[in-house]
Amino acid sequence: MSNEIRYTVVVNDEEQHAVWPEDAPLPAGWRPEGFAGTEEQCVAHVDRVWPDIRPLSLRRRLAAERSGDRTETR
Repeated sequence: MSNEIRYTVVVNDEEQHAVWPEDAPLPAGWRPEGFAGTEEQCVAHVDRVWPDIRPLSLRRRLAAERSGDRTETR
């Protein structure tokens, strides 16, 4: 369909992903990820590339805590 809304996958600095209408202005802090298509295609893409939905800062903090725990138990 020619009037079908196209979407793009966007990402922020926390590596959180979202599906956004291609012709809508992006909110501050978000940038195109590089994938575009129908809403369904974009959601499927996000499901593939973003399996761990925790923000990047949380993943880094938890990884640092795990590293510290291993060091302390030796």
